[in-house]
Amino acid sequence: MQWRVAVDDEETTAIFEPGVGDAQAVFVCAHGAGGHREDRGMVRLAAVLRPRGFDLVRFNFLYREKGSGRPDTMPRLKRCLAAVVTRTRKELGPRRLIIGGRSMGGRAASMLAADGMACDALLLLAYPLHPAGKPEQLRDAHLPQIKVPVLCFNGTRDALCRRDLMESALASVRAPWEMHWLEGADHSFHVLKSSGRTDADVLDEVGDASQRWLARR
Repeated sequence: MQWRVAVDDEETTAIFEPGVGDAQAVFVCAHGAGGHREDRGMVRLAAVLRPRGFDLVRFNFLYREKGSGRPDTMPRLKRCLAAVVTRTRKELGPRRLIIGGRSMGGRAASMLAADGMACDALLLLAYPLHPAGKPEQLRDAHLPQIKVPVLCFNGTRDALCRRDLMESALASVRAPWEMHWLEGADHSFHVLKSSGRTDADVLDEVGDASQRWLARR
């Protein structure tokens, strides 16, 4: 099922994919800065979450809908995500709504949640705590304002999320925040052959941990 979603005086597209079996929640999943609704990572993520209790809504931010590779400003990203969430509520009436996504998209979702937008939880994948090579530029100021439960996945080789800095940032967060570190994975959840694991193994780990987390909600 595909929707046209109005955002200010523009439009984007969103696609709804029902879960396999009895879904427990709808997950509105935003893509990363260099990605889009149908990129490889988003499609593979949907494939591992849909059999594990999640309905999925994927969409393009406005810049990607226009074919641009230059991300919109954060306020514009947030307005787009908020419009998709509103449309999802109208179309599906979910009993539980989770927002989040990959990297920049997850950051936008976390900022909306910090602003008080209604949702039941956040699911963040490769949260970009700081720019690559610039660990002093932390993107953590809004995190203490988040009130809903959070599940956050980051790889131990993620150049945009140093583990010690993330753990320090979370010391001031009072929401139930579950941090899941993916051993050997980078920002794209890719692992080296020398790790003895495959990228598919990492995504299965994401799916299984997400399923357990959802069951506890």
